[in-house]
Amino acid sequence: MRKSLVYVQLLLVMIMWGFNVIAIKIIVGEFSAVTITSFRIFLAAIIVCSVLIVKKQIRIPNKKEFLYIILVSITGVLGHHYFLSVGLTQTTASNSGLVLGTVPLFTAILATIMLKEKLSLIKIIGIVFGLLGVSTVILIGNTNGVTFNIGDIYIFFAVLSQAISFIYIKKATETMGAIFVTGLTLLIGSFLLFGLSLVLEPNGLQSLKDGTAAGWSVFLASAIFATAVGQFLYNHAIQYIGPGKSSIFMNLSPFFALIGSFFFLGESIFVAHFFGFILIVTGVLLGSGIADRFIYKKEERNVS
Repeated sequence: MRKSLVYVQLLLVMIMWGFNVIAIKIIVGEFSAVTITSFRIFLAAIIVCSVLIVKKQIRIPNKKEFLYIILVSITGVLGHHYFLSVGLTQTTASNSGLVLGTVPLFTAILATIMLKEKLSLIKIIGIVFGLLGVSTVILIGNTNGVTFNIGDIYIFFAVLSQAISFIYIKKATETMGAIFVTGLTLLIGSFLLFGLSLVLEPNGLQSLKDGTAAGWSVFLASAIFATAVGQFLYNHAIQYIGPGKSSIFMNLSPFFALIGSFFFLGESIFVAHFFGFILIVTGVLLGSGIADRFIYKKEERNVS
């Protein structure tokens, strides 16, 4: 497959993921947040698992593989989507999209801690830029000036949960296909989310009866395109160009979330949002190791 087509594919995924923040904001505003999220993830799991069945890639994981699948299900599905859905009920989609853009940065930080990867000076500078960007968005990127928003903190925990899951996904995909891990973790995670919703939202199922046609349409689009197809295409891109080059495109997702929140939700966009966006993108490029790889390759070419 030509790299140019893979890059176009990744661009489409980032558009879907950026606008998916707006979709989730709409969904959790109409239904009980955790309940509808469990159904959204379950529908995505059914789609991915159907592809696996057609490709005959379903198998029983061994004990070690199953442990990683459980860990990814808890962190990447239960933790990430719980904090994301609840957080979006208490903050703006624009703030959420920007904070979510720091996932590659915190993945790099956790890789340093959990996988003993080296932390260069450039990465340290990137981490500082990224944290400044998040702080700018959380403290200043709202209509009330400098203030503390609990919804933004939930989104921050969603970022940490997903970053942790990426560490376990790296371990899991050493012996299992990325799509197989995705399908199984989405399925298990959806049941975990539904169990949590029964505790936190006793009337959650009742809220499904009051959904409008527009609300259900957004739900289906989010589950099918952003969660199922988007994750499938992203994993497919990793297979061809690797996780490093693929992660660069994640810098575009916050931009589309910011634009979408303005046009579709009518949210106000402040200078602090753009300043935070620049800091976050700079932090991700430096802190995730992308800049290190570029400099290293440039030095190799000069030596040769």
